[in-house]
Amino acid sequence: MTLSDLTEAVEHLLVARNLRRMAELRPALNPGYALRAARMLDSAQTVLIGTGFPVDETFETDGPLGAIALYQALELLGKTCHLACADPLASALSKDFRVLKLQAFNVAQGRAEAQTNLDLLKPDVVLSIERPGLAEDNRYYNMRGEDISPRCAVFDYYLTLASCPSIAIGDGGNEIGMGKLSAEVSALDIHAAATSCDELLVADVSNWGGYALIAVLEAITETPLLPHVTHHETLGYLSQLGSVDGVTRENTMTEDGLPAAAGADLLDQLSHLVAQLDPQKEYPAP
Repeated sequence: MTLSDLTEAVEHLLVARNLRRMAELRPALNPGYALRAARMLDSAQTVLIGTGFPVDETFETDGPLGAIALYQALELLGKTCHLACADPLASALSKDFRVLKLQAFNVAQGRAEAQTNLDLLKPDVVLSIERPGLAEDNRYYNMRGEDISPRCAVFDYYLTLASCPSIAIGDGGNEIGMGKLSAEVSALDIHAAATSCDELLVADVSNWGGYALIAVLEAITETPLLPHVTHHETLGYLSQLGSVDGVTRENTMTEDGLPAAAGADLLDQLSHLVAQLDPQKEYPAP
């Protein structure tokens, strides 16, 4: 299997269940987006990872799980990472991770906060995983069409104002980055996000897009990364911090209504794909 074959297989695997019609959006993307995004991360030194989708007064498991896995994988590669999120997730994670607390809850303040923190951190890549994206009316909406703007700190401008490349991962159409497919997302029954990005990964579960990037990073760096992904342990860690499933809104070790075994199975499939890579057939680009 060549690197191109691996990337195509990974991108297909991410939407194989087509839970929220992401498989219908995938053809509109330029193939190879997982590889291009992984190469952005590989060449970066400082990475800012935004996550955290508010559900009631807490946060959902989808997003932080993949963000933590990416953070840990990139740190294994010698990168410096920051998790950008708002409370209560920010305070919950701050004792274990480098956290940038998002504090602006309106567009004007969000733009100013983003510019200040971008100037301070000078990231080489900004990545958003399952972070609400501003719709055309500058409001935030969940999958049920509910306006959740009062509980959503603004992260969109960290991508749009950044002088560095941006990556986004989403699974429904209302997340940051989905503006890259505005025409296609408008056909979905959802308040679509208007914020775009440089490289967009669509997935059945956004966490799994994070896992996919780790798999491709493992392939191009020839560094074991997937074995270090602690799927069940991190789900348990988030559950103890008060996370809920975004679909059921219950404090369970599940992702978007799926059991923990589903994510673990996807990790196994990614590992199997990476193991089939033949580096003699195609060398990664520098």
